[in-house]
Amino acid sequence: MELFDTTQIGLERALSGSSMRQQAIAQNIANVNTPGYKRKDVDFQTALHNAWDAGKPAVEGASISTTTDDATTMRADGNAVDIDAEASEQAKNGLTYEAVSQLMKTRVSIIKTAIGTM
Repeated sequence: MELFDTTQIGLERALSGSSMRQQAIAQNIANVNTPGYKRKDVDFQTALHNAWDAGKPAVEGASISTTTDDATTMRADGNAVDIDAEASEQAKNGLTYEAVSQLMKTRVSIIKTAIGTM
C-alpha cells in the first residue's frame, strides 16, 4: 500500500498548477496596458483530467505549462488582456487553490490520525 496515492499526487499537481495559473493571471494584469502583449494561461485541469485514467505515473507526469493566447486581440494596439475577465479568473482560481489546499490538509490529517501521531 502506498502512502501517497493517485488522489494525493493529483491534489499536489492541482495545487502547483493553480499556483502557476495565479502567476500567469498576475502577469496578464500587470501587462494590461502593454501594447502587443498576449495573455497567458495555465490549463492544469484539462491536463490532470486527461492523465487521470492512466493512473499515478501519468498524473505525476502530466504536462502543466503556461501557454500564450495568440488568437485573441482585444485592442487596436494588439494587447489581448481583458482586465474584467482576468479579475474574474483570478478570483475563481483563488477559490480553486483554497479548495485543493483544504482537501490536502484534510487528507494529511486523516493519515496522521491513522498512524496515531495526532
